[in-house]
Amino acid sequence: MFKEKLQPFINRHNEITTLLSAPDIASDIERMTKLSKEQSGLNELVEKALIYIETADAIVENKELLGDEELGDLAKEELLELEPMLPQLEAEIKVLMLPTDKNDDKNIILELRAGAGGDEAALFVADVFRMYSRYAEQVSWKIEIMSSSDGTAGGYKEIIAQISGENVYAILKYEGGIHRVQRVPDTETQGRVHTSAITVAVIPEVDDVEIDIKPNEIKMDTYRSSGCGGQSVNTTDSAVRLTHIPTGIVAAIQDEKSQHKNKAKAMKVLKARVYEAALQESLDASSTQRKLQVGSGSRSEKIRTYNYPQNRLTDHRIGLTLYALDDIMQNGNLKLVFEPLMAHAKTEAIKEAGL
Repeated sequence: MFKEKLQPFINRHNEITTLLSAPDIASDIERMTKLSKEQSGLNELVEKALIYIETADAIVENKELLGDEELGDLAKEELLELEPMLPQLEAEIKVLMLPTDKNDDKNIILELRAGAGGDEAALFVADVFRMYSRYAEQVSWKIEIMSSSDGTAGGYKEIIAQISGENVYAILKYEGGIHRVQRVPDTETQGRVHTSAITVAVIPEVDDVEIDIKPNEIKMDTYRSSGCGGQSVNTTDSAVRLTHIPTGIVAAIQDEKSQHKNKAKAMKVLKARVYEAALQESLDASSTQRKLQVGSGSRSEKIRTYNYPQNRLTDHRIGLTLYALDDIMQNGNLKLVFEPLMAHAKTEAIKEAGL
């Protein structure tokens, strides 16, 4: 019975309330903060659970009164109001019962790289980055370009950016993988549609507590930044490449004129990449988290196709097809994509959890 599944959450909420009112808790700030955060995470669930139990009990009581001459009609009226509430409350509670992803409220490092398709792929990197940037403006996120490498005919061979704001990882975590574009390039004289691809990586930002990289585990190389000629070419070895020796993971930044700034940015990217590698390893071992990822979470997974001649976007993981590609690309109307992805992830997670 669903009602029985709710009791442990209510019991834990009550237990935390008792613990927080204990005389010695004020002297243990760390424990008090941890308990307060846990209770805060349970508040909405427990509130809805109590309403659900009250509603379920009221339904039982009213059903028992249906045969009563005086109260039968009133009971029937109440049941018409109460019974539709129960499935809606149950659906909302199931979502609240799901384990939360500890990275959901983190900022991210977004990495876009041109793949198959040469110049056209580099142009599409710029288009996708602009699409994310326009969405970020709508939700008041901040984007800072950390590193970029220009394409030979425009666009970017690679662009790395930090995106900060509310629930950035929670919303963008399903974007990692291969994004394929089908369109007629400007240089195509026969009007033929070409297919190109780019890779998107979404990596949660981490702090020093979560990932401990010791100085002796890092190899640092400096080199001269490659510019586009003229005064912008750097004449000092300000570009920095950091290698994490245990894993072989590399981060290179050359956009700043200061070696110190490049090193700080490279360290931020390196930590995020090392953390992501460890996270992917744990995801592979956890079927529940794989469900939450929507798809395999692999960078090599083809997740989406952008077909310009048909004005069509298709997300292959959930079978979503939208004929609104111009709106999505030009205006960043990514709610059309994100909401179905998140709804699918919740549905899969509920199934996996057996709720």
